[in-house]
Amino acid sequence: MKTLVLAALASAGLVACSDPPSPAVAPASDARLAQGATLYAAQCASCHGANLEGQPDWRERKPDGRLPAPPHDASGHTWHHPMEMLVQMTRDGMVPPLAPEGYQSDMPAFGHVLSDDEIRAVLAYIESQWPDEVKQMRAERFKPQTSGR
Repeated sequence: MKTLVLAALASAGLVACSDPPSPAVAPASDARLAQGATLYAAQCASCHGANLEGQPDWRERKPDGRLPAPPHDASGHTWHHPMEMLVQMTRDGMVPPLAPEGYQSDMPAFGHVLSDDEIRAVLAYIESQWPDEVKQMRAERFKPQTSGR
């Protein structure tokens, strides 16, 4: 059973990390970043850390089988995911198609608490905290695809 669960999670991770590219996003204004910082502190920091550091041992399952909250700083994998996927994860929680059917997570859905625009402000704030090299790797990862026409 444990092997099946791990295989399903690994599969979900591969799918999540290999989604199609997101369109480039314009830099956020100071006001939007301030809004995102305020919302992050109120809604996210209790699990993901005031400094985006996540919970200790975030890659090791807790006794209940769930994973601790990952970091949103450069040491985590947030930057590996397209923006639309991050919006969906935040709005809807870790449910299919983002996770296997029946996957259990402590990540709540925030769609009843935050609007999509507020979620995007939080994500803009998180992104603003990444070092330039991570921002560059992210830009390369999600560079718009051009057709050969």
